[in-house]
Amino acid sequence: MEQTLTAWLIPAIALVAGIAIGFLVARLAPNAVPGRTQRQLDDLQERFDNYQSDVVTHFNTTANLVKKLTQSYQDVQEHLTEGTSKLALDELTRQRLMAALHADEGGDKRDKRERLTPPRDHETPKDYAPKMENIPGMLDENYGLKSKR
Repeated sequence: MEQTLTAWLIPAIALVAGIAIGFLVARLAPNAVPGRTQRQLDDLQERFDNYQSDVVTHFNTTANLVKKLTQSYQDVQEHLTEGTSKLALDELTRQRLMAALHADEGGDKRDKRERLTPPRDHETPKDYAPKMENIPGMLDENYGLKSKR
């Protein structure tokens, strides 16, 4: 029985001694591994702070550029309005141009723009040659063939 007790007692004591030695080593050298981990954590925090700063800078710059773009668009609109007032020859042309300019400022352009209608006294262009009464057309079987009369 003493042999069985020794067979169990020696490994148990060795296990407890190993745990105690490991605990003491970890307690005496706390700066080895946690220091490296802390440096990595600090580095990641710094990179994250820089990223956040870059994102804020990016969006501020974008907002300023969009503001400038909007102002430039308004300046162009004003220039076109002034040019329309000065350069339009008659009142009808001036009104159409002004309506077209102000239609762009609203929502749907198609609803507000005035559609020009073609003149009624002109004939619509044809995409084929007109056919005379007694002459065969291009789709006739005998078109272009000389007759044997």
